Amino acid sequence: MGFISGVVVGVTVGIGLIFGFAYYSKIRSKRRSELAKTVAAFARMTVEDSRKILPGEFYPSWVVFTQRQKLTWLNTHLKKIWPYVDEAASELIRTTVEPILEQYRPAILQSLTFSKLTLGTVAPQFTGVSIVDSEKGAGVTMDLELQWDGNPKIELDIRTRVGVGLPVQVKNIGFTGVFRLMFRPLVDEFPCFGAVCYSLKEKKNLDFTLRVVGGDISAIPGVSDAIEETIRDAIEDTVTWPVRKIVPILPGDYSDLELKPVGVLEVKLVQAKDLANKDVIGKSDPFVELFIRPLRSRMKRSRTMNNQLNPIWNENFEFVVEDVSSQHLTIRVFDDEGVQASELIGCAQFPLISLEPGKVKDVWLKLVKDLEVQRDNKNRGEVQLELLYCPNGMESNIKNLFRNDLSLTSLEKVLQSEGDGADVKKKDVIIRGVLSVTVISAEDLPATDIMGKSDPYVVLKMKKSDAKYKTRVLNDVLNPVWNQTFDIVVEDALHDMLILEVYDHDTFGKEKIGRVIMTLTRVILEGDIQDTFPLDNAKSGKLNLHLKWTGQPVYRDP
Repeated sequence: MGFISGVVVGVTVGIGLIFGFAYYSKIRSKRRSELAKTVAAFARMTVEDSRKILPGEFYPSWVVFTQRQKLTWLNTHLKKIWPYVDEAASELIRTTVEPILEQYRPAILQSLTFSKLTLGTVAPQFTGVSIVDSEKGAGVTMDLELQWDGNPKIELDIRTRVGVGLPVQVKNIGFTGVFRLMFRPLVDEFPCFGAVCYSLKEKKNLDFTLRVVGGDISAIPGVSDAIEETIRDAIEDTVTWPVRKIVPILPGDYSDLELKPVGVLEVKLVQAKDLANKDVIGKSDPFVELFIRPLRSRMKRSRTMNNQLNPIWNENFEFVVEDVSSQHLTIRVFDDEGVQASELIGCAQFPLISLEPGKVKDVWLKLVKDLEVQRDNKNRGEVQLELLYCPNGMESNIKNLFRNDLSLTSLEKVLQSEGDGADVKKKDVIIRGVLSVTVISAEDLPATDIMGKSDPYVVLKMKKSDAKYKTRVLNDVLNPVWNQTFDIVVEDALHDMLILEVYDHDTFGKEKIGRVIMTLTRVILEGDIQDTFPLDNAKSGKLNLHLKWTGQPVYRDP
């Protein structure tokens, strides 16, 4: 009987404790939400709001300042303590930044360290402050705009691969940007938040000059650009949003505040056209570097195409995405100079927020000399990419089909989703099928004949197999209608390309009007497409095509 009574009492007490804990958790959660609302409300209060609550004589003088006066007060006190900040921060920056520079050090340099580092006598200036609305109970987010035209003494000790040592000064630093501070999570104990996250939300301007002590840095080709690129990449990837640094204030687990992958970006580097020629003899030998974050371990490089200004790569790459709303895909096209430093032809960026998840987007990116400052308007060429963004949920579904195959990219898994999930390697899988191409018509073709007309026809060919097909010739038309269908057997669709070239037929030859080059990615994913494609290398004109894909994955014999 005593045992039964003990069980009953134990169960009763247990249930009571459960209800008590649930009630306490509810009360605590409510208090946190109310605290967050209160803190956010106070952060958004203006001077006029505070005066409605209490008369001005109840406040210290600095509270009733305008925002401009408050910033002046803040900057005045920062200026007073700046010598102490300089002394404390210089060694901390040295020990923190040197490993970061080593991460981003380009191949042309053997070492990159600080020999001198002080922040100078000029303190930064705060030029604006704002509170960003956050999710209920999530915390408080503040944006601080900062400007610094400093006079630091920064000297880098640089050693190149050929053994040359260079003492390089970083001078004339000018910086304007917005830092984001996040106080999360809100808690009941002082100071009411568990940790502070900081990040460079927006880099409006970053200028600096490099000078070799007692020499000219331009005397060694490629070194100045490599150092400048390293510094910018390090800033871009270590403190620029969405990357953030977490400083714990109270003991606890703050792993949920860390940056985490949210998806995968699949990139097909298709081709480039009209690249600027960097060689005195012959043509450029272009290759492409691609990245979302400029960590060497995450950067991808294409193969080099020798002596080409209109190269076709048709290569696939995969990148981890951590914040689709703010991250970009960056491409840099270089001219391969062999043992010397490669010369930049141009670069471009594409915002990932422009992509629709699960849909392939075909883009042409115009190359510029500098993404930060548009220094000239020279035509440097264009690069064609196919982009596919797969969020984590979608990526998981794809991986389940090939759970034993980690070497396949997400794009290849999408294309090969009809497979049986066998343990196969990328090189052993091909996509074979029938591509039906209907050449419907062309519009606005340029006149090539003396009478102001053309006699157009279209040649279709596959890049890998070199199979060719041809439409009939239509005489004296600039808007021809063919409506001819060709069924093409494709052995390796993932790595093949369809090329359509439009010619003007002449009695004693032919004249090329323009061409369309396309991968088969879109038609494989969508199965059936009808679209209009502009002609490359033509004054005008476009092709109307209908493409249909019927295929299945097959495996090469061992």
